[in-house]
Amino acid sequence: MTNLSDSNPRIYVACLAAYNNGYLHGAWIDADQDASEIRDEIAAMLARSPIEHAEEYAIHDYEGFEGVTISEYAGIDSVARMGAFIAEHGALGAGLLEQFGGDMDQAETTLQDCYHGQFTSLADYMEELTTESVTIPEALRYYVNWDAMARDAEMGGDVFTIETAHGEVHVFSSQ
Repeated sequence: MTNLSDSNPRIYVACLAAYNNGYLHGAWIDADQDASEIRDEIAAMLARSPIEHAEEYAIHDYEGFEGVTISEYAGIDSVARMGAFIAEHGALGAGLLEQFGGDMDQAETTLQDCYHGQFTSLADYMEELTTESVTIPEALRYYVNWDAMARDAEMGGDVFTIETAHGEVHVFSSQ
């Protein structure tokens, strides 16, 4: 899958010892790298702290996660995995994470197994799907209500969509 946006997920990790003593000390760290590399950068930031023997940290800010919420004490493994997923898939990846409440396994499986592509609307997908599998006589073609078919498919739970921009709808079959 190609990168659908220029997401560069980053987290701002703050030293809590410094913060509790009135200092702002932390570092912006790329979140789309291996968790061990993120931990190394956190350790280096803590080593530079104005407070000796600083050990505790928290995520005080983040950017590039396309609307996905990162908690202050999110696990680094989880942050790295989400960062890499969003860096690769942009708003689509973030939309899947939102759809499944942050469940990375479900988001990855759905993208791999249930993705039907990008369309201008769900109705366009329904038209393409139908015309590929059924020959509609030309005289009847203008009587087919693709919007109603799309609404019924979505309301019936057969499909769901993630809209990443105006006229950019990604269609998935429900599992």
